Amino acid sequence: MKEVVFVTHNKGKVASAQKYFNNVKLEICDFELDEPRSDDMKEIVTAKVKQAYELVKKPCIAQDSGFFIEKLNGFPKCFVNFTLETLGIEGILKLMNGISDRKCAFKECLAYYDGKEIKYFDGNHEGELSEEILGVDKNEKWSDLWYIFKPYGYDLTLAEMSSEIRDNREVNEHNISAMQNFASWFEN
Repeated sequence: MKEVVFVTHNKGKVASAQKYFNNVKLEICDFELDEPRSDDMKEIVTAKVKQAYELVKKPCIAQDSGFFIEKLNGFPKCFVNFTLETLGIEGILKLMNGISDRKCAFKECLAYYDGKEIKYFDGNHEGELSEEILGVDKNEKWSDLWYIFKPYGYDLTLAEMSSEIRDNREVNEHNISAMQNFASWFEN
């Protein structure tokens, strides 16, 4: 059986990742990695996956995501954690007060490194911001943005969706998972 190490401290990312692997052992290492301050996700995951490999000396993956609000010129981009720590989701909603075009997207980049070569896998999840905080806590939650993000084609936030609805959303140009793309490539 193939094995890959996912170096992350985000338990929600782990829960989301597990569902994509059938014939792969996904080993989880709970390390806090240094993350460069950048709005370039590829630069961030490259630094993280190289650090991860140095720690575990096995093929590994690292993933980073950004959140992009169209009417705020892409803000907060890759600075999601800083934005959530300072403004919170309440502050993000306040910035969008009175704005009817609420298009936004999660963009993600996953890097795989085997000690020789880095391969990249991108993801994109389009949607819109809700007008208010909606939904409940779930084990799979990896960000407070779950309470205000409605995926394209749905009138529910991720936090309002059942696991079954969330996990079975159609993969299309509005919903592409970097982890799913990596898992398909890696298993084959």
